[in-house]
Amino acid sequence: MNTRFKRIRLLTLIACSFLSGAAMAADEAAELQLVRDKVASMFDGIGAEDVFASDVDGWYTVRKGAIIAYISGDGRYLLQGDMIDLEESKNLSEESRNDARVKMMSAVPAAEVITYTPETVRHTVSVFTDIDCTFCRRLHSQLDEYMEEGIEIRYFLYPRNGPTSASWVKAQNVWCADDRNEALTLAKLDQEFPIHDCDSSIVNSHYAIGQDVGLRGTPAIVAEDGTLFSGYLPAKQLTEALESTLD
Repeated sequence: MNTRFKRIRLLTLIACSFLSGAAMAADEAAELQLVRDKVASMFDGIGAEDVFASDVDGWYTVRKGAIIAYISGDGRYLLQGDMIDLEESKNLSEESRNDARVKMMSAVPAAEVITYTPETVRHTVSVFTDIDCTFCRRLHSQLDEYMEEGIEIRYFLYPRNGPTSASWVKAQNVWCADDRNEALTLAKLDQEFPIHDCDSSIVNSHYAIGQDVGLRGTPAIVAEDGTLFSGYLPAKQLTEALESTLD
């Protein structure tokens, strides 16, 4: 076989491989679009951007906030639950939830949360708090200890019993106070504080974010990497938990 023939054959094989890969990519794109169209038509609030490829061939991920589901390539079967990579010992669903929480938390500007910042910030957490929740009050009463640990706390107001509850009104009053940080502390002590008329729809926003985050109660603590800690953690224990997310 002469050199020229070898070159022609090699170029032919490369071209065939390229065309085959392009056709396969086109088929995958068409399948993804089919699945996106079907999901968007069947479920309110879920758009095409909420459906994307998963780690398993033939299945696609549906993610809305921290809610994760999987749908087959033909759009027929839907599974909701955790997908585990046994070889890597990884919860792929939880990793996806964490990614979603990071995006949600980072999208909220500083002016739309109530923040307590230590002199030296080692960690930053987002905390969903209910003013009347016993363990939320315990966490807040130990604020100095969290500051000593270098933990910055970004509070989201989450009246767990919803818009018709007394806690919801208290959350609105805190947001409309002259000094929100001081008002939150006084509210958790059942003390009065001056308020004024303002747009308190931020409570609705915080509540909606909390539902998307997937919290199951208050307090709920979201770490910088999106890990969700459900319930109260003392300052030192929270530091240890946050350090473990960095490993």
